[in-house]
Amino acid sequence: MKKGRDLFFLTTSRTLHKTPNSSNSNTLSNPIPTTTFHQTMQTSDHDSSPQRYSYNPTLNWNPQLHNYFTKAYGSDRFSRISSALTRPSRYSCIRVNTLRSNSDDVIEKLRLLVKKSSNADDCEDGDGAVNPLKCLDSDSDSGPVSKCRIPGLDYVVFVWGSGPHCVDYGNVAPKEVIVSRKCAEAVLRGAQVYVPGILACSAHVEKGDTIAVSVSVEQKGSDGSWSAGMTRGIVLQGSEADPYYLERNGLYIGQGTAMLSRAGMFRVTQGLGVDMKDRVYELHSFHNVLEGEIFLQNLPSIIAAHALDPQMGERILDMCAAPGGKTTAIAILMKDKGEVIATDRSHNKVLDIHKLAAELGLSCIKAFKLDALKSVSQRNDNDTFIDTCHNNATNDVKNQVPSNLQVERISPLVTESFKTETLEENGKGNKAHEGAYPSKAEIRKSMRKARNGPGRNQSVGGRVDSAKGFDPDSFDRVLLDAPCSALGLRPRLFAGEDTIESLRSHAKYQRRMFDQAVQLVRPGGVIVYSTCTINPGENEALVRYALDTYKYLSLAPQHPKIGGPGLVGSCEFPDGYVEEWLRPGEENLVQRFDPSAPLDTIGFFIAKFAVGSKDI
Repeated sequence: MKKGRDLFFLTTSRTLHKTPNSSNSNTLSNPIPTTTFHQTMQTSDHDSSPQRYSYNPTLNWNPQLHNYFTKAYGSDRFSRISSALTRPSRYSCIRVNTLRSNSDDVIEKLRLLVKKSSNADDCEDGDGAVNPLKCLDSDSDSGPVSKCRIPGLDYVVFVWGSGPHCVDYGNVAPKEVIVSRKCAEAVLRGAQVYVPGILACSAHVEKGDTIAVSVSVEQKGSDGSWSAGMTRGIVLQGSEADPYYLERNGLYIGQGTAMLSRAGMFRVTQGLGVDMKDRVYELHSFHNVLEGEIFLQNLPSIIAAHALDPQMGERILDMCAAPGGKTTAIAILMKDKGEVIATDRSHNKVLDIHKLAAELGLSCIKAFKLDALKSVSQRNDNDTFIDTCHNNATNDVKNQVPSNLQVERISPLVTESFKTETLEENGKGNKAHEGAYPSKAEIRKSMRKARNGPGRNQSVGGRVDSAKGFDPDSFDRVLLDAPCSALGLRPRLFAGEDTIESLRSHAKYQRRMFDQAVQLVRPGGVIVYSTCTINPGENEALVRYALDTYKYLSLAPQHPKIGGPGLVGSCEFPDGYVEEWLRPGEENLVQRFDPSAPLDTIGFFIAKFAVGSKDI
């Protein structure tokens, strides 16, 4: 695992600001100012220095947020976490569709497609740490593809990549392109450089030229907003007089072959711009590979679905289910026998769930458009009814509506999707449904919509069912993989916009969704809550809220259990607000995945609750 750095990467002058942790108290003091990006760049070496062409980014956090995480984790640990977030995991995790294939067959097929990198050990981190997942592989000749040896996860396959690598950019300043931050994060995960992601390019670049690729990270402007600070199409001068010279220092992600001339890159709107040949991190792409047999998914996400322990014949709800990775994982664990209800408030994301279920050949999944905050049905005889066989989906996936699900009554002129999407978007919400009949204006608008096709908010097209909620105590198990600040996703090159206030807002939203989940699961059932963030306020603080609010909930053991313990204690903020986390004895009943730990995963959190009698 990448806890340390090779000497080549330690030579950089940019370091993460560390706060002394001299007290055991978790009280936040005044925010500590952090060094800005431009200030840290002033000590850069000459253009020919390997330091300039290294990949050694630093996350610049909001000062208050930096101080909060330092108090939560300690200075050294947060420094390691922050550094790990800027790098991708050095392996890909693949979930095998066991209803169509098996791990051994998939491994054999992948070995024909995946070859070990010739420079796999070049510039590797030198701390001697080894990923324990790799140690579990007893087959020394397995090469870059191996089966997961964690008990119960034999349907998971690892494809190992490598990095960081020392890329040779030559003895003279290379021709360059600067790509957007999002493009760079995708390239670090194995993608190519496509035209929309290119922001700037050196002059006189022709098709076939070898060019270095660097990244532009958002900077804070004088007005407080964040932006890349450059207009697409800028010519790079390649000298220190270039206003963007310092911004590229230490942010080179590799080099490749230009597939278009400079003029071509900014004349077209799509297509391959740079074919990456030498990368800082070598990871394999699985685009259009073994479709229907495999699904690329982060290991903690797979474990979250596994921790739910779904059983054949059960009725399970996946709230906030898009894009459907955990939904399909649950269905496969149930051997496609039972009922998996998947909901999301986005029309197009519900379509994505349908398509993924169809691709994997799963028939037990029913997906609906539904806001998670409205998951519990609110009966209203004026505009709802119970229909045990209603089915207006036009997708290939069987989508029958459960008997206890309330759906919108569909008028010949006013479609259900029109009422639930357009009226709520106009701020009318439930009030728009109080009348038994639509207005003439609504009818005219619906007719125009029918003639003109789906609008831009539904550009994918297709029909989906919208639900009005479910009866209380109607599910055996509920998975709430809550929308969150996503501060555990990696690689991440920017974190400046996140604030204490924005994280608190996420936490409040998650509590409201959890309140819905608690009502929907039956006594004796199970709730699994998960996030992909390192923020304790969205993780341990949610557990504290759940246990203190619902006395019939208790933390349940998870299997498999490979994540680390949760955080115990509390944190007091300058405004007097106290955030309570876990209490002693609870920390080992949750799983916290630290991106800087040897497992080399994304940052993730899983809590499993057993539901007792609700009469207490």
